[in-house]
Amino acid sequence: MRIGVPKEIKPQEFRVGLTPGSVREYVAAGHSLLVETGAGAGIGADDSAYKAAGAEIAPNADSVFANSDMIIKVKEPQPVEIKRLKPQHLLFTYLHLAPDPEQTKGLIESGCTAIAYETVTDDRGALPLLAPMSEVAGRLAIQAAGTALQKLNGGRGLLLGGVPGVAAARVLVLGGGVVGTHAARMAVGLGAEVTIVDRSLPRLRELDELFNGRVRTLYSTSHAIETEIVAADAVIGAVLIPGASAPRLVTRAMLKIMKPGAVMVDVAIDQGGCFETSQATTHAEPTYIVDGIVHYCVANMPGAVPSTSSYALNNATLRYGLALAADPIAAMKRDPGLLAGLNIRHGKITNKPVADSLGKAFVPPLESLA
Repeated sequence: MRIGVPKEIKPQEFRVGLTPGSVREYVAAGHSLLVETGAGAGIGADDSAYKAAGAEIAPNADSVFANSDMIIKVKEPQPVEIKRLKPQHLLFTYLHLAPDPEQTKGLIESGCTAIAYETVTDDRGALPLLAPMSEVAGRLAIQAAGTALQKLNGGRGLLLGGVPGVAAARVLVLGGGVVGTHAARMAVGLGAEVTIVDRSLPRLRELDELFNGRVRTLYSTSHAIETEIVAADAVIGAVLIPGASAPRLVTRAMLKIMKPGAVMVDVAIDQGGCFETSQATTHAEPTYIVDGIVHYCVANMPGAVPSTSSYALNNATLRYGLALAADPIAAMKRDPGLLAGLNIRHGKITNKPVADSLGKAFVPPLESLA
């Protein structure tokens, strides 16, 4: 198969769809690789590294799309990229379609087949291609919260871990999944007081054992969130419903009972955000203030550490990408987890949570492959 890797063009996005090491694996499997010039610059991989791995270097994105059957990216296609997609294209990348009707419309009209990293599942129902970026984003969330808490950034002027004789900051983590666990791990490591809220009692038990009592765990109810948010210095939004829009757990009214200068980091912003006042921001302007509360809602947080993120992502996506490149239809029919990643197929939405979130018709993915 002819596989194309365009340079990411979303603002402040420096990751790359394939590292040189992954390119070498595709070439060894008999595929031809076309990589846009400069695509790997953000991770320190120049064109010569991709040539050495067996790729051909394309002068621009138009050439990559025009001469490839499968497009491997990191972030959702931007409008100019969607216009380059054709019915023969297989797109393999993060999509986050539920809160993005315009992107969904564009992909439907393109006629392409689009597989979303974030809805591929494994045999345990987990999300193996979302997990590495969730790990990165969870850890970055605490770094972001610590920076935003500084007075010069509009925060309360607190050090997350405090110092001897001065209380540490209180961190509330909404969601005990991969993002929430890694955020809590970082916060605990810095000495903050951490509370994790989740709706799964088995998960809360696991977290209690994992942290050996160093974090408080609470069952998620509106009352519990309202009670905890009053005392919180930083709130990390880490909830996820695979494929669907994130639930709004913090309302604007709740901001009025929070401490002035408290920080909210919405890691769920790619899925619409879990705070009512969330609006996507960029690394160039990551924060804004509503009712005295600092909001950090960067939609591509892992893009800040592109080298770590790209290699971690490739470690997870490589085997799935190789299977798709060998025979996409057979690969999806053989692997129900990979089939779950199919979001768009020849003008139809094939992921039910996406269809439900957008109020559109749903076509079962297996039926779409017929």
